[in-house]
Amino acid sequence: MTTSTPDGPALAGQTVVVIGGSQGIGLATARRARAEGASVIITARNEERLQQVGKELRADTAAFDATDFELLRMFFDALPTPIDHVLVTGPGPYYAPLEAFDFDEARRDIESHLLLPLQIARFAIGKVRPGGSLTFMGGTGGRRTASGLVLIGALTAAMPAMTRNLAIELAPIRVNLIAAGFVDTPLSATLLGDQLEARREELRATLPIRRVVGPDDIALLALHLMTNTAFTGATIDIDGGQQLI
Repeated sequence: MTTSTPDGPALAGQTVVVIGGSQGIGLATARRARAEGASVIITARNEERLQQVGKELRADTAAFDATDFELLRMFFDALPTPIDHVLVTGPGPYYAPLEAFDFDEARRDIESHLLLPLQIARFAIGKVRPGGSLTFMGGTGGRRTASGLVLIGALTAAMPAMTRNLAIELAPIRVNLIAAGFVDTPLSATLLGDQLEARREELRATLPIRRVVGPDDIALLALHLMTNTAFTGATIDIDGGQQLI
């Protein structure tokens, strides 16, 4: 998948905001957007890592927790107008069987996966150029049923519905959702610990693509959703065929 056009870089003269862009999918997308000519604004909670990324990409940065919605509002209020695209990454899913369910952790997960995108959608009005885009990150793992998946299953079902409705309400701003399977990121490494390499080997052996999906795979899709103005209200799966097996 290529994003450049015969006329030059696909995002030349545009501004891309990456919420959660200091590592993993967010960082890969920021790098791709910069390579395609965009000005990039990156937020993250880790100020030290964010400063390093800002220097690498010659990007503007803002260090804050995006689930602090007052700080998020202040960030959007301070943005130059117009901006063109916003990518929102997030933490990994919360898994727990009902007997071990932590409701405080669950509330944080709901904030990250539903309330944060809704707040960003509201703040995007008047900031994102008509025809620009919001892209949210979701997943495919919650589509199966098993003990421990009650919350992520509900959120996995809710995010596409939210995306479709926002696409109508925010039009002509476009709204899309990327539903990823396992992606080999620092977050995955943190979640899996010493089981990470075994998981990689399993996926290399069983996925139809015979390799593990990485952050650059997701970044290429994110840029396609930014530049292909026919997409809105869509949920796009990217999992290397994981659901097929």
